[in-house]
Parts: sequence; C-alpha cells; structure tokens
Amino acid sequence: MILLRECISDQVDIDKSSLDAIISSFEVKKIKKGEFFLESGKICRKMAFIASGYLRMYDIADGKEITLWIGSSGKFITSLSSFVFESSNYWNIQALTDCTLYVINRKKHFDLGKQTPKWIEFDNQLLAHSFALLERSMFAQLHTTAKQRFESLLEEEPALFNHVPLQHIASMLGITPESLSRLRKKVAD
Repeated sequence: MILLRECISDQVDIDKSSLDAIISSFEVKKIKKGEFFLESGKICRKMAFIASGYLRMYDIADGKEITLWIGSSGKFITSLSSFVFESSNYWNIQALTDCTLYVINRKKHFDLGKQTPKWIEFDNQLLAHSFALLERSMFAQLHTTAKQRFESLLEEEPALFNHVPLQHIASMLGITPESLSRLRKKVAD
C-alpha cells in the first residue's frame, strides 16, 4: 500500500502511527475487467483508492452510456453523495481493466475521523479536490471547445488513451467517437 501511503502523506503532514492507523483501515480488493465496484440504484458503502487499473463512472440515459469520469492509479473513487448520506446512488462504477483497489467501508471511514484527526484533514482535501474537478469539468463543457478538452486530457492523462476504449473517453469529453478520432488524427499529423 505504498502508493496509498504516499498519496496521504503528500497531502497532509502526518506522523507514522496516524498513517499506519489509516492504512490498516483499508482492505485490498481485486476486480476483473468488466466487474462492477458499484451499481446504480444501490447505496454506496465503500470508497476505493485505485492502486492499479482503470474504473469508469457512468450512467445510462436514453439508452446511451454517458461517462462522467475515468479513475486511474493514484485516485480515489466512490459515489460521494451516496457514501456520505446513504442515499441511492446514481452511478455505475465498472472496471475497464483488471484493478487492484484499497477499499475502506463507510463505518471505518467515519470511525477513523473520530480517532485520527489527520484522516479528517486528508478527507477534506479529497472533498476539495473532488469539487474542484467537478467545477473544472463543468466549466470545460460550457466554455471550451472539444479540441481544447481533448488536448487538456491528453496532456494530463496520456496513458488513458492506451488503456481505455475511445468511446468512453469521447463520452467523458462530451463528443462523439468520430470527433475524437478526427482530433487524434490531427495531433498525430
């Protein structure tokens, strides 16, 4: 769980015993390509740190799959509102590749907050990053071109294009697979 340790210690100044307490609350879970970490309509009672692999958060609207986000190694994934408020979840979270996850359940997550103040500090950082990502995504959909969104994703997550089916990337960018192919061709030329 070295990657998880590094992720936490990069975000907050934390002593070894607090970090050990946090890490011991996570369990290793392996899921195969195509398996679900979470299905829509269920209550989400777990959060995962992605140690390896890619997971896609998506919904189906009018018979079409709409990808909200693709999580990769070093990132956390959950249905935040369902996890916090124990409400029905809107999203499917499915493995796009074989994945190794470090999973914490809801009870351990909130117990950690009572016992280890550094977890609250880290959790607040996670929330802030999640809201910033959402704001950035909404702004990009409203104020940038498909080309700008593509170039930004290519710069930030180049490996995504080698491991994730292009139709999912296109959906996340809010464009058609054909438009994504044209943009990729222009960059290659």
